[in-house]
Amino acid sequence: MLKALIFDVDGTLAETEDLHRQGFNRAFRALDLPWDWSPELYAELLKVMGGKERLVHYIERFHADQAESLKARLPEIHDLKTRYYGELAEGGHLGLRPGVGRLVGQARARGVRLAVATTTSRPNIDLLLRLNFPGENPFDVIAAGDEAAQKKPAPDIFALAVHRLGIDPSEAIAFEDSAAGIRSALSAGLPVLATRSRYTRSHALDGAFSAVSDLGEPGAPHTHLQGVAWPDGIVTLDALAEWHAGQLHGSA
Repeated sequence: MLKALIFDVDGTLAETEDLHRQGFNRAFRALDLPWDWSPELYAELLKVMGGKERLVHYIERFHADQAESLKARLPEIHDLKTRYYGELAEGGHLGLRPGVGRLVGQARARGVRLAVATTTSRPNIDLLLRLNFPGENPFDVIAAGDEAAQKKPAPDIFALAVHRLGIDPSEAIAFEDSAAGIRSALSAGLPVLATRSRYTRSHALDGAFSAVSDLGEPGAPHTHLQGVAWPDGIVTLDALAEWHAGQLHGSA
């Protein structure tokens, strides 16, 4: 029985990554750091999971001669970036990706539990949920940020979400948009449905049982990329449950 859906956040629940990039650039300008992350550079930096870890990687790669002093400023930079990200999001730039709200509603109506498993910080998640689900947070479990010892592609954050749900990994489906995220979920024993996002267009989505452009909406079907195809180009809870039951029956 399908008991839970577990979602990544950045690029999966919402196209947040460019807001993060803009937030970083605003922080750099405010702190008189002569840096500007282009979309092309940011796509490369996103191979490193976690905003703080991304900053460390950038400093070590491009400013190694100042690494010690710059790393000491990491909390200052990241805190300011988070503030600017929040301002951008509050300005109406943080809508859910196609099909997410619909699928979350179907899960809630049917008693299928919902969880988040992400490397992003808890304030960013709370903001996204407040803006898109006013009145009630539909997610039963949130595993986020620095709660896991190792970032994706390690399985830690998904394993934490599964533990908090109190289920077996085989009773859930994970949703991811990146190669590292897919590896993380698979390593935690979860089947993965991939929805390619703006910044993961070049990622191989190997290991996902299905890969689509998005979850699809009535009248606006998604593009099927690989693996399992969904009726009418829309991922529904009924279709997910049918696929999941088939997997369990096939392994019995």
